[in-house]
Amino acid sequence: MGRAEERRARQRGGRRAAPRSSTGAKGSRGGIRRFFTWKKIVGTFFGLCLLVMGAFVVLYLVVDVPEGNAAAKLQSNVYEYEDGSVLARTGDVNREIVDLAKVPKKVQRTFVAAENKSFYSDSGVDLKGTARGLVNTLSGKGKQGGSTITQQYVKNYYLTQDQTVTRKLKELVISLKVDRQKSKEAILAGYINTSYYGRGAYGIQAAAQAYYQVDAKRLSVEQGAYLASLLQAPSQYDWAVATDTGKKLVKNRWNYTLDNMVEQGWLDAGERQGMTFPVPKDPKGAPGMEGQTGYLVDAANKALMRQLVAQGSASSLEDAEAKVEAGGWTLTLNIDKKKQEQLEDAVKTQLTSKLNAKKRPVDGDVQAGAASVDPKTGKVLALYGGKNYVKHFVNNATRRDYQPASTFKPLILAAALDQGATTQDGKPINASTVYDGTSRRPVVDRGAKVGFAPPNEDNQSYGDVTVQTAMNKSVNSVFAQMGVDVGMDEVLKTAGDLGMDTEGLQAVPAQTLGTMGASPLEMAGVYATLDNHGKKVTPAVVKTAEHKDYDVEFPEAVGERVISREAADTVTSVLTGVVDDGTARVSVAQAVHRNGQQVAGKTGTSDNNKSAWFTGYTPNLVTSVGLFGEDAKKHTQVSLKGATGLVPGSGRINGGGYPAQIWASYTFDAMGKVTRFDLETTQGAAVAPTETPSATPTPSETPSSTPTTKEPTTEPPTSDSETPSTKPTTKPPTKPSVTPSPSASGGLPEDPLRPGGEER
Repeated sequence: MGRAEERRARQRGGRRAAPRSSTGAKGSRGGIRRFFTWKKIVGTFFGLCLLVMGAFVVLYLVVDVPEGNAAAKLQSNVYEYEDGSVLARTGDVNREIVDLAKVPKKVQRTFVAAENKSFYSDSGVDLKGTARGLVNTLSGKGKQGGSTITQQYVKNYYLTQDQTVTRKLKELVISLKVDRQKSKEAILAGYINTSYYGRGAYGIQAAAQAYYQVDAKRLSVEQGAYLASLLQAPSQYDWAVATDTGKKLVKNRWNYTLDNMVEQGWLDAGERQGMTFPVPKDPKGAPGMEGQTGYLVDAANKALMRQLVAQGSASSLEDAEAKVEAGGWTLTLNIDKKKQEQLEDAVKTQLTSKLNAKKRPVDGDVQAGAASVDPKTGKVLALYGGKNYVKHFVNNATRRDYQPASTFKPLILAAALDQGATTQDGKPINASTVYDGTSRRPVVDRGAKVGFAPPNEDNQSYGDVTVQTAMNKSVNSVFAQMGVDVGMDEVLKTAGDLGMDTEGLQAVPAQTLGTMGASPLEMAGVYATLDNHGKKVTPAVVKTAEHKDYDVEFPEAVGERVISREAADTVTSVLTGVVDDGTARVSVAQAVHRNGQQVAGKTGTSDNNKSAWFTGYTPNLVTSVGLFGEDAKKHTQVSLKGATGLVPGSGRINGGGYPAQIWASYTFDAMGKVTRFDLETTQGAAVAPTETPSATPTPSETPSSTPTTKEPTTEPPTSDSETPSTKPTTKPPTKPSVTPSPSASGGLPEDPLRPGGEER
């Protein structure tokens, strides 16, 4: 082949090859371009955007702001002593919602500086953070930060902590809506009140107590910055349990928070430089209901419930109870923490330390209750409800199922003095009036027997005695007659005016022995009214009750005068004789720490020794102590006889024994300075010595042909303190001497715990 042919062949081959190669490449590029044109890419992008926007619009329209989670609304009730220290918290969740206004402004801003500097200007969402969270959720990387305060509030209050795409999308939509519907202040308040801070504390108030043992309103900026920093990792940043790394991290975040506040103009740079890290206090266990705590909480709750009903905030006690149990209350009690401890110590040292149920089964039946009241303010300063609330739920300080016995006698005298009553023969009743103290002497009304002839303790007869002596020795026959002389209707009316619950009681002579029910708190209020010169004192357990949804105003504890000052002061004067020359002499008058303190009071021991009392007072402190016999298993009333080792059968627990000893131990420790009564009276042991009466005629025992209008009792109690001997006395009535001889039948014992050593 010549060169010309070769050249032509190459040219033909090249031309053939070139077109094939060129045509194939061009076709390939043209196909891709036809499929991925810029117009199609941009169109697809905008289409997807429109699709997402449309989906979001649909989601926005479909998703409503739900009701708050029940769990997020749960709160504890907080109970405080009068000084503001925490007594107890109740409820499944340790949370107490507080108004934002009660949190210092700079403390509020520590949370914004730590979590969301743009909070006050943003729309409630962080799109970048939310997108990052969605990607991390889809990729399985778990929880990531970046949410706004609004989103975190929505998650805590409206949603759950679940890490799902659905929950995060709902969070985004609801956050936008909440930001439009609520103010920034409301959102911030919700955030700091629902967040978890560690140590079992939900909300800033619980956190403030858990870490610094102060209320939220007392937090400093430094402390607030720590709590705000803590929210990022509560368990890791809790100073008490944090590792060195954790402590370093939380300090760094604390500094970051404060620096942000300076940057935002919320904190002065100079002030910032002077701040030091506020090391939190060690954690303390939440107070439980053991010991006396439960009794105090119980008394406070019942007082609050009654007030809610009284002011119309609840339709019934059941409705009120539901409102209290719902939580969110801060109740400050009038309980004085020191006096509470002193009362508990007095009961322990004088009584419970001497009980041994394993050795003496009757010791397991002994229940003690006590209440202490300030007569000038009505504040309940201390309560003793029983051995342990978690073991014995009935509050012995407020229970009303035991007889107050002879502690009711002063109320009969008060009625007589206030009404200007006279005896059957027309003589004014006062401290010096003479009555027949013969045991089982029939009570008469205008010459007619009324079917009531109560025995004195151990059937002791005293003959003619003054009212003062009859009070000192608690002579049943005298006060039974006095009650009829005054009129039992008037006696019960006066008792009600003084503070006893007399609703439904029959106005019969048997009531003179204190056969109705009463509580130590009730009797403390009655005697406080006497101590307060006749102005009504209603014991107040609760000082204040605060709740974001309710306004509760408790009525004044001290009211108007219900009996004349002279009548009240005369009763007080007479009751000093019970202490100095009567049934409380050994336990109270001769107490080591009395130091000359003037005391008025009355002992009481009920029928069959089922209860024993001493209610007494100084010018500044009134305390009622009751001992009750209660079968530990059957919860029925039983006798106290033989308890603590007193001789079974005759070793009764008398009011002048353990109750008076508890009273003296507590009162002389708690009263402060020695004081004397300011009395406007010329009667009674406080102003004059007890007189030996001269013989006076006894009311006629001859029945009148006119039947009595008083309703007789069908089965009068045998005694107000003890079932007496069935053998009647054969000795004639004796005149009392100035110094009564010790006897088992109402005289003054050398030892108040000796069998028969005290009266009613």
